[in-house]
Amino acid sequence: MNMLYYCDITALPDGLEGFDGSEEMLPFHKLIDNFEAQYHLVINDDTRFTFWTNKNATRYKLVRVDIREPDSWRDIIEESEKDVLVSAHGVNNDKLLVCYLKDVKYVLQVRNSETGHLLHNLPIDIGSISGISGRRKDNVAFINFRSFLRPSTIYQCNLDAQKPELQVFRESAISHFDHIEFETRQVFVPTKGKTKVPMFIISKKKLPLNGGHPALLYGYGGFNVNITPSLNVARIVIAKHFGAVCAIANVRGGGEYGEQWHKAGSLSNKHNSFDDFISCAEFLISEGYTQPKKLCIEGRSNGGLLVAACINQRPDLFGCALAQAGVMDMLRFHQFTIGHTWTSDYGCSDNEEDFHWLIKYSPLHNVKRPWENSGGQSSQYPSTMLLSADHDDRVVPLHSLKLLATMQFVLCKSIKNSPQNNPIIARIETKSGHGAGSPTQKRAN
Repeated sequence: MNMLYYCDITALPDGLEGFDGSEEMLPFHKLIDNFEAQYHLVINDDTRFTFWTNKNATRYKLVRVDIREPDSWRDIIEESEKDVLVSAHGVNNDKLLVCYLKDVKYVLQVRNSETGHLLHNLPIDIGSISGISGRRKDNVAFINFRSFLRPSTIYQCNLDAQKPELQVFRESAISHFDHIEFETRQVFVPTKGKTKVPMFIISKKKLPLNGGHPALLYGYGGFNVNITPSLNVARIVIAKHFGAVCAIANVRGGGEYGEQWHKAGSLSNKHNSFDDFISCAEFLISEGYTQPKKLCIEGRSNGGLLVAACINQRPDLFGCALAQAGVMDMLRFHQFTIGHTWTSDYGCSDNEEDFHWLIKYSPLHNVKRPWENSGGQSSQYPSTMLLSADHDDRVVPLHSLKLLATMQFVLCKSIKNSPQNNPIIARIETKSGHGAGSPTQKRAN
């Protein structure tokens, strides 16, 4: 959220130079003086200013105001019913290059800057747009694009053309990897409440759906974060050399469909994130991509919580679990370092209402012996690795260490001849932090 003030430099008798060496303040005028929404300047024509904002629009819109009439605002591009307006850039004098997030895929449009009317849709592959560069006076814009199978590619677009198209300007390549041999498809998985959860599946082309492939399912689902297509070398390696299927589930709690999608997976609705992730795992199995013993699930930070909660609820569904820097103690997370800032998504156990939903899924407090409720069938937790770092001051390592101790005691050490034969282990990095807080050498390794 931000405020907006403006200063009319043309009204200054001596311009900005007249304030050199002076302690006098510039004559700013308030336009927005409260923290109720985000505003980002897109273009201006004389006294008319166009802003990208989420004021009364959780999926964002473009609005315009004439500072001569500061109380009169009008919509130029209204909020979409489903798609998130990510950005807008003024180009080619009277045009806007507009970027939407539509079903977790980026969409580019050319619109009239005066009316907001759609002029062209620019065709683009499944992927993400990480940057748009172009000046309003120029007819050429550059778009930085990436996907699950391709590293950064810069496209050039001539907006003067009758039918503008994207042409490759610069392209990165990966040695000994031909992305043409692989494909990315998107499916929409039905889950509880008739919600359909988008999931990307990356694999070799013409993959036989016989259930015999190893699979890696990744999820996050929190804090309004979008998990959009990007290249991950580890996934490429296992897909190429081990024939693995890699899937990314855009479960509720993220921001893929705006604030409504975020709220549907936070606070008292947090269980929806777990339900969605479990449904995506079941889809991969039922459609013949893999089978439970070959399915590995992975998540980091809030995604580590997702993984741990899901193996507590459905230990039979997975063959392996990787929970990295997960928030595992949902009753006390707010007492350590910056954990108190996460209460907006999780709630706080100090409040009785919040306590009752947190205790139901807190990984640390829901470790149970699955064989005691399996009706005589052999059942155990999947092979599990909890990962953390000794210098992680965001999600402190005690979360993973406490869960490790609890799982090893409840499932292994507290009984003789335990049916838990799959390993429950941890890896603690030294001189390392939370993800980006790791040294470059460790991240490279």
